[in-house]
Amino acid sequence: MQAVRRPALSERAPLAPTLSPVPSGAKGSRIDRLERLTDLVLVLLNTRIPLSLRELADAVPGYPPEGEARRQAFERDKRTLRDQGIAVATEAIDGPEQVGYRIRPDDFYLPDLRLEPDEQAALNVAVAEVHLGDPSGRDALWRLGIPSSRPLAPVADVPSLPGLATLFEAVRSRAGVEFGYRGERRRLDPALLRFRQGWWYLVGFDRAREAARTFRVDRIEAPVTAGAAGSASVPEGFDAESALPDEPWKIGEDEPRPVHVAVDALEGPRVVQALGESSVSERRPDGSVVVELQVTNERALLSWALALGAHAEVLDPPEVRAAMVEWLRGFDR
Repeated sequence: MQAVRRPALSERAPLAPTLSPVPSGAKGSRIDRLERLTDLVLVLLNTRIPLSLRELADAVPGYPPEGEARRQAFERDKRTLRDQGIAVATEAIDGPEQVGYRIRPDDFYLPDLRLEPDEQAALNVAVAEVHLGDPSGRDALWRLGIPSSRPLAPVADVPSLPGLATLFEAVRSRAGVEFGYRGERRRLDPALLRFRQGWWYLVGFDRAREAARTFRVDRIEAPVTAGAAGSASVPEGFDAESALPDEPWKIGEDEPRPVHVAVDALEGPRVVQALGESSVSERRPDGSVVVELQVTNERALLSWALALGAHAEVLDPPEVRAAMVEWLRGFDR
């Protein structure tokens, strides 16, 4: 399939998606629907090949499992995106579904913004502080006539994912893949690509370990190579969804270790409801609780605790608590 032609930066400037609150569907809350729409836009923009409805439902949480309910939910989402000015392209693809979807970059870009000097300066700060893993943002600034006058430390560094298209095609065609991960060459029969909380995850059957494994795609080391279509073979009854834990701090290959987090009386009941009563290691007289989490992904755990703000405190082990303290200090600088 012919690659998508990106518009010349001298012709257009990028526009990030902005979605207004939308009415909830038959399933989930308004927040759930908005999160699903945001994830859908990110998935459709990140793919270089059109994705079938099955692939989209696998990658974007929140869709009904199968059948007409899934189709209707997706059609509602497409209409919502169209009403927001985001065009979802429909293209012919191989396979039983025969129809694929994506958002073309050409349809997601604005003409020359004709910014005033103060607006150009503000855009310079915004682009300089979020790095996208390649120089495209800086190149766009030069095309717009906004050279950076001083280096700025990035607030976020979002890596590019050159192997993502290959992995999508491998899942679609049931092809085995090989890639580097933590300095080791891995051979995997892929079963699922899922976008969750800002990251892509690949789930499959690791041939060498003869077990289900989950990989964060941005940590996969190039090159990613795929075998012939049909070369992947997962065991009968392999459940890719179960192999991808709901809790992000459990996604990873490190040995799990217990981390204790204190949550105050205000947020404690909600956290316990989400994690289950078995996570509670202590209930305190003031109504606060201490939960014990089995953690393989320390950064995800810190992000979760940070989202609770002043309502949560990482207690131990000491090195995880120290990492949290250092992270918080970084926000104060």
